[in-house]
This record gives sequence, C-alpha cells and structure tokens, in this order.
Amino acid sequence: MPPRTAALWCPDWPVVARRVRDDGLRGVPVVVTERTPRGERVRAASPEARVEGVVTGLLRREAEARCPGVVLLDADTHVDAAAFEVVALAVETFTPRLALDVPGRLAFPTRGPARYFGGEAALGARVLAAVAAAGVPDARLGVADGGFAAELAARAAAPGRAQVVAAGAAPAFLAEWPVAALGDPALADLLTRLGLSTLGAFAALPAASVLGRFGTEGSRAHRLARGLDPLVSAWTVPPPELAETIELDPPVEQVETAAFVAKSLATQLLARLDRLGLGCSRVTIEAETEHGERLARCWRHEGALTPDALAARVRWQLEGWLHASGGLSGGLALLRLLPDEVAPATGRQLGFWGDDPHASDRAARALARVQGMLGHPAVVTAVPQGGRTPVERVRWVPWGDPREPARPGSEPSVRRAPGESPPWPGAIPGPSPARVFDPPRPAALLAADGVAVTVSARGEASAPPAVLRCDALPGGGGDVLGWAGPWAHDLRWWDGSTRVRCTRWQVALVSDVACLVRVARTEAAVEAIYD
Repeated sequence: MPPRTAALWCPDWPVVARRVRDDGLRGVPVVVTERTPRGERVRAASPEARVEGVVTGLLRREAEARCPGVVLLDADTHVDAAAFEVVALAVETFTPRLALDVPGRLAFPTRGPARYFGGEAALGARVLAAVAAAGVPDARLGVADGGFAAELAARAAAPGRAQVVAAGAAPAFLAEWPVAALGDPALADLLTRLGLSTLGAFAALPAASVLGRFGTEGSRAHRLARGLDPLVSAWTVPPPELAETIELDPPVEQVETAAFVAKSLATQLLARLDRLGLGCSRVTIEAETEHGERLARCWRHEGALTPDALAARVRWQLEGWLHASGGLSGGLALLRLLPDEVAPATGRQLGFWGDDPHASDRAARALARVQGMLGHPAVVTAVPQGGRTPVERVRWVPWGDPREPARPGSEPSVRRAPGESPPWPGAIPGPSPARVFDPPRPAALLAADGVAVTVSARGEASAPPAVLRCDALPGGGGDVLGWAGPWAHDLRWWDGSTRVRCTRWQVALVSDVACLVRVARTEAAVEAIYD
C-alpha cells in the first residue's frame, strides 16, 4: 500500500506567480504563452480570460480574438519557481518533509502532521488557510494513497478546498478517470483506440499481459491506474557520504554564478551515482551563507534526475530563496546536493555508436571504405516503411543512397504526427518480431492428431494448432502453448500471376519461443521469430 500523501496544486500557476509579484495584474484577464513547434500557445490563463473562452493550448492570436484587452506575458520558469517559494514556506510550517515537483505542485507525507493536527481533513484545511494567507487563495489539496492518486484528488477538489480519499479507496477513485490522466498522450491514444478509455478498464487487465504488450512504461502506468505507486519499495534512503559539497570562496552573491557552480556539482553527483549503478529522483538542496544562515529544500522528479534537470531545480530554488526573503543575509559560502532517495538504475539506451558525437562520422567513413572494396550494393541500411508483414515493413537501401521508404505507413502502435500516413489495413499486429526470415523457412503446423492444419477460403482453420516443427527454431520446434489468428491475406488479387492467398498465425511454444507462421494451402512456413 503506498503511503498516505498530500498533494498541493495551484492551477494556472504561471498566472498566479505573476500576480504574486505584481498586484496590478489582479482582476484583469491575464494569459501566459510559450513557444512550441506548433506556434505560440497558451500555457496558463486567469479565470477572467477563461470566462471569455481562453483555454490551455490555444494559439496566441485566437486568445487575443476571444478576449480583447487581455494581458499577454511570456512564460518564465524562473519567475514561477521564485514565486512558489512563498507557498513552500507556508506549507513548511506544518511539515518539513515537503518535496517540490515543479513550480505550482508539491507533496508531503501526512502520517505525522495528520496525527498532530487532528486528522487529514483538519490538516488540509490548515494548510490551505496558510497558503491563502500567503496570497494564493485558489490552491487545492488532495490526500490519498500515493502521490498519483493524491494529485488527481487535488485536481478534483474545489478551489480552496481539500479532498480526502479514504485509505484503500484509491482504485475506486481512479477508476472513472480517463486514461489521459496518466500523462502519456501516446499511450492514452492507443488505449482509447483499444476501447480502454478509463483507468478502471486499464487496471482490470492482467499485469503480465500489460507488460508483454506495452513494455515497462505501460507496466508503470498500469500500476498507477491500480492505485499503486511504481516501484514503491525500490527507493531507499542513501548514505550521507553520497552528498556533493562545494565551498565558495569568496562567497557568491549572484544567482547566475551560483547556478553555474551548481551545474558542475549536479554533474559530479549524478556521475558518482551512475558509477554505483544508482538513480536519484529526490534531492535536497542545502545552502549556507557567509553569516551562518542555513537553508534547505527538497525537490523531486518523475523518474531519475538528469544533470540539466537537477541544475535547473537548483537555480529555481536559489531564485526562490532570494525572492521570498528579499535577499539572503550574505553571499553563498557553501552549496550541497544530498540525494534523498536512490534506486538501482534501470539503464538508458545509447546511440548505436555510443555517446561520442564524432563516432557517426568515423562510422560513415569506415562503411564507405568497405563499400569501395565490396561494391555499392554490398553495404545496406534498413529503412522502415509501410507493409502488412514484417518483411514488407523494412526496405534495404545501399549506403549513401537516399533513405526514403518505398511505401508510406508505420507500425500500428506508433503515435503518428498530423499528416502522416495511417497504418496499413490488415497488417500483422505488434509487437514486431526480432528476426525475420527472407525467404521464410519451411515448417509443419500440425493438429493434435498429427494432420497438417489447413485454412479454408473463408479463413477458418481445420483444427486448432498443437505442434509446430521447423529446423530454424530452437530444438526444432515443439508443442503449441497458445496462438493468435489466423489472419487471411489476399494480396495482389487483381494479378493472377502474382496473387498470394495465405493465412498467418502468431504461435507461442512451450519452449518459450514465439514465431509468425504462414500457411498457404497445405504448406506452412516460419516467417519470423519474436523475442
């Protein structure tokens, strides 16, 4: 069971942050915009602008057209983080164990504070009252099992109110939420197309099937949908010797200088954790001034922190301390980064030639030399393209030729950009196999009585497959554990000389081997093997 957690959410924080610093913006429509690859769009809007129809994601010119006289401001994360320190200081009077996610959101465990202040509802009311006194009256707070459910409870709460989800009731509370709440648009789009539009429908799937179909990211989302924080028990408290400290002599008074030092410190810390095979999702930033003033704040990140992400949070916190207190008591004399939670690193996918930016150039020269010795068609690279079968979805292009697909299309499970070709009708469903045979290897797909399995013109199998024999498979094949299909294919039906009519099966054997089998008339062949 995930620990009881409270999440504080300030809607449209970029707008609230500007109003905290400038009282002249209160009561007037305000919109904060940011530049995106699809143009300048609305990132946050005040209630006055939303009444006029301004919503998040709207183009800037459309926002101006819907709300004439609106005040347009550019997004600035540093300003947002500096202003959020006011909220953090208000919550810190109730518990020192708060962790900031991003400007506008923070979380803290409720076990100790709730007992002291008379329950979770009473604690939530006190926290919201303190935040309102700091100038943020519309904050919302949610309490539930785990951070994900608590964040959604905060989004469901009324402005200035707290919503408490009873212990053990998180799965029922999450069941009615749409899958878009997972924060993964590609996964949400795929689940919706599969008919799984709510978290409850997604959570009802077997965990093993989700892992096999959607991978580790899908399994993590499945745990969230079930009301379980991902890998709760994996994170541990690190030993204090993992802290990275730097003394600044002479003391630093400019945030820019301190942020530059913090970036090198963040790189050292994460490199050290990487050598130990560890990843860090929460880090405590500690600072000490030349007059002995000590400050500390905990920041968290979804997944493992990167040097750039950690350096950005250090800069945000330095800006916050400077803004909230009206300036530090003196220059910074010490800066320390202490990992708060570490876990075994799951690894990361490097480029084919590693991380060396010049490795690709050296590889290109080597391939060109090999091509000169063996001939132009002897060195080829694979280009994904459209097709119904695995062998059709890859085009081999000689090195140096334009890498363009001969047919449009993409994998059915891949999220496509606007204007991109849709998937091919009748394509073999994913996942894609690891090894494709060209030409296919002869095989025998047999029923329980030893007779070859055949498929009628209507795609009906003569009997369930029981045994698959093929010399290309480990051990020569074996008994069938399960199968999917058959899928009937009638290719190039308009040309009698090249027409291909066959059916395909995805077959799993008891020997932990899965393969794609093609059956044409009474002959079978193995086209591909899955990992």
